[in-house]
Amino acid sequence: MSTASYLPAASRARRRLTIRRMAAWLASRATDPRAGVWLVVGFALVHAVLWTLILVKLKAAQDVHMDVAEAYAWGQRFLLGYGKHPPLSGWIAGVWFRIFPVTNWSSYALAMATTGFALVVCWRIALRVVDRRRAFFVVVMLALYPIFNFKGFKFNADLAQLVPLPLLVLAYLNAFEKRSVKSGLWLGFAGALALMTKYWVVTVIGAIGLTALLHPQRLQFLRSPAPWVAIATVAVAMVPHLVWLEEVDFLPFTYAGDVYALSSRALNVQLVIGYIGHNLALLAAPVLLGLLALSLSAPPWRRSAGLSRIWSSRPNPGVNRAQAFNIWVIQLIVAVGPPLGALAFMVYIKTDWGIPLFFLVPLAVVAIPRLRIPRKALLAITAIWFVATIVTLFAAPSIAVQEVASSHNGGSTYAARSELARELTATWQNKFHSRWAVVAARTDISEPMTFYSPDHPAAITPGEAWSSGLTSLDEAKRLGFIGICDTTDPIFLKPCEAWMAEHAKDAEPLVVNTQRFFHGHPGPSTAWKVYLVPPAK
Repeated sequence: MSTASYLPAASRARRRLTIRRMAAWLASRATDPRAGVWLVVGFALVHAVLWTLILVKLKAAQDVHMDVAEAYAWGQRFLLGYGKHPPLSGWIAGVWFRIFPVTNWSSYALAMATTGFALVVCWRIALRVVDRRRAFFVVVMLALYPIFNFKGFKFNADLAQLVPLPLLVLAYLNAFEKRSVKSGLWLGFAGALALMTKYWVVTVIGAIGLTALLHPQRLQFLRSPAPWVAIATVAVAMVPHLVWLEEVDFLPFTYAGDVYALSSRALNVQLVIGYIGHNLALLAAPVLLGLLALSLSAPPWRRSAGLSRIWSSRPNPGVNRAQAFNIWVIQLIVAVGPPLGALAFMVYIKTDWGIPLFFLVPLAVVAIPRLRIPRKALLAITAIWFVATIVTLFAAPSIAVQEVASSHNGGSTYAARSELARELTATWQNKFHSRWAVVAARTDISEPMTFYSPDHPAAITPGEAWSSGLTSLDEAKRLGFIGICDTTDPIFLKPCEAWMAEHAKDAEPLVVNTQRFFHGHPGPSTAWKVYLVPPAK
């Protein structure tokens, strides 16, 4: 009898055996207390490196986002606050760019380092709630969440919250379990660290407080020293920042009131609906891909048996229900509270404010006791992540070219601010033979000048009340400055020209044109009105 009839079956058997071995190897590493740490750290590192490469290729035709440039500018001096926000995002950027060069790629590396750090901490959170197999599944789900890849390309105060907020939740779970003075201290320090990032973190702090009050074991927790030590620690740790707030007459709150208060109820409702829809769309990716991985772990010819493997009413020792309750309630409050608050107080709620708020969703799903995670599911979701990442890596250059080709007629995304910064630096140095110290322009213009100019001038924004504290108008007049107005923006052009007429009377006016070409495709052409104000004699 010929062997040809049974070779395909043998080949299929070997393939199944190989997949089974790979799944077993990955599951054994994920569930091993020693190997699991290195698996997660290695995964987070590989994810950060690959997505840094993707972002470099994907954003090759663009300058860094103004928020990134602003964080860099803040990091030039370690202050207790920067006008709009508390200081942690500026401090992180300041330390990072003292180690790495001030370039586009290092800014994307900073963003991905932030998300990579969050992946590891979220794994530590998951270990408090579920078994190690589920915890690794949570990590890979998070890596598929767009906030942790292409949507997390810009390091700013929103993304920076992915450093302290996971630490805060981890500290709370630890304090809830141990109920000791030491755990309360850690919780308090984590709360203070979060508040030093952005005041928006009160949404999560409030959610944790409400969860502690709603938990069936609340009396044991509240009778322990942990919550009270935590509150006292936060109060003491925040004293220096509170002193700074009083010194600057509470400028961050002035900024929030001026920028985000709304007078139109219709616009308010529209923005809230947009916020909800945007974040649901982003969360759909990890949840649906996680379900896909679970379905792939079941044999297609035994779907009914496969369903029983991933959904069962039998007791599940892999879930700590007391801690799972904490995760479910925290995430529910954080998901529902901000939109309701925005409606109640007529606040402009930005879609980006959801960036740090939903990192617990994958864990909240995986912690459902009826849900089972077969070991093949770990291999399936890791394979999905790997394929999606590699496909994006190879597609990134062509995506960048296509975006430039379709956007060359307008939009500030592709305006050549980096070229303007280098040209103005050369002009200043040739004319005054000194360092360019101050730039005066709207934030989305001035901060890229700080980032890209070799002189890294400090920025002031005409007409803006919430100064960062990095420089002042008096210092600008003493050291000299370059004022810049964008002629393509009619809304801001006249106020800019009026400010220059008042504060740059002796300036030498110039008109500078910039345009970037990327793979033969032209970006938008921009004419800048430039005012050279010489240093005081």
